[in-house]
Amino acid sequence: MEVHRIEYDRIGHIPNVARGPALRPRSVFRILRMDSGSFDAYDVPADPYGTGQSSDGTGRRVPGVPAPRALATEAVHAGRDDLARQGVHAPPIDLSTTYPSYDSRGEAARIDAFADDGAEPEGPPVYGRLGNPTVARFETALARLEGTESAVAFATGMAALSAVLLVRNAMGLRHVVAVRPLYGCSDHLLTAGLLGSEVTWVDPAGIADALRPDTGLVMVESPANPTLAELDLKALAHACGSVPLLADNTFATPVLQRPVEQGARLVLHSATKYLGGHGDVMGGVVACDEEFAGRLRQVRFATGGVLHPLAGYLLLRGLSTLPVRVRAASSNAAELAGRLAADPRVTRVHYPRIGGAMVAFEVAGDPHDVIAGVRLITPAVSLGSVDTLIQHPASISHRIVDADDRRGAGVSDRLLRLSVGLEDVEDLWADLDRALGTAPGAGSVLREAAVANR
Repeated sequence: MEVHRIEYDRIGHIPNVARGPALRPRSVFRILRMDSGSFDAYDVPADPYGTGQSSDGTGRRVPGVPAPRALATEAVHAGRDDLARQGVHAPPIDLSTTYPSYDSRGEAARIDAFADDGAEPEGPPVYGRLGNPTVARFETALARLEGTESAVAFATGMAALSAVLLVRNAMGLRHVVAVRPLYGCSDHLLTAGLLGSEVTWVDPAGIADALRPDTGLVMVESPANPTLAELDLKALAHACGSVPLLADNTFATPVLQRPVEQGARLVLHSATKYLGGHGDVMGGVVACDEEFAGRLRQVRFATGGVLHPLAGYLLLRGLSTLPVRVRAASSNAAELAGRLAADPRVTRVHYPRIGGAMVAFEVAGDPHDVIAGVRLITPAVSLGSVDTLIQHPASISHRIVDADDRRGAGVSDRLLRLSVGLEDVEDLWADLDRALGTAPGAGSVLREAAVANR
């Protein structure tokens, strides 16, 4: 069976089928390919921030040009460069909500400065809603991995997206152009206009024609949730013109792609997923230039969608193993995608050209029987954990999307989404094999009988 993906007839969609040749070697960021064990390299500017910045004693960025470092090195050290100078090895967790200051005039001046441009206040922290040193370490590290000047963290991915929309709305730019599929709740937030936005849904080729004077944002997700459709981000960024392109990079992570190198100006992550990686922390983050980051901080301060310091600590810890986890889980996913594609009980497999740990597949039988039949794999929402999760998007993650819109975006009622973890691939396949049953359309009774006779 061929590995399929939703295809568009015009610009913007990378052809489907199995993974194609990797990107040609460039310079510094090294990513281990799963199929060969060799390294491909990806560009990073000599000054990763674009402003000649490095880390000082608080983990924040200050003038000075650091030498470019490989992705695996950045994942371990970014946001932590100052620890040895402080005489500690693990990043400290600052749980303070407020900080003492005997200079009330100076405090007032710093708050006024924040109100002007949203820049992080100079000197010691002021209040937890303005910023937190532990969270700042995670923001520094994520910005380094995505190759942006700054990053701003939030309580959840949806809080991060909401802040982006509010920033643009405040500028009178309420119109959003978006490409389906997106994560179901992102789709709902835009469609329902809960924050006063108006959305025009288009295929990738229709972006330029859909732009209006009040368009503040173009939003895409690649690989997309849950079909894993891939978009040509460079072509889309060109079609956007001066309108910022927001790319949801949750599935790919900076290990597999860095959207800013393709022209995106904003990169969104549900940090709950791969960045945390262990299913025990919620968060969201937007990587962007410093000017937009300032506006996001102002919205975060006003609305209160702050990331808890303990969550910031866990996310920073998660980044240190991100490249290793993504590579190992991607190896498992590629193997499972191949086996599913050859299985007559499966009618279609979706797996992205860039690889990754997500697999989507459509079954000939009842997908709910598969969900009920797994034992090692966990039937649960979310993704990106060290253990393997499976869910039925039409019932769960995309239930909130209108059924016709959902199906039109390629999210069929027989589609299952598999977030592949770090277990042994043979154990994962044995569990899937049992859950799929003995033949296309096999019901739960027949499957249970087959399991009992194994």
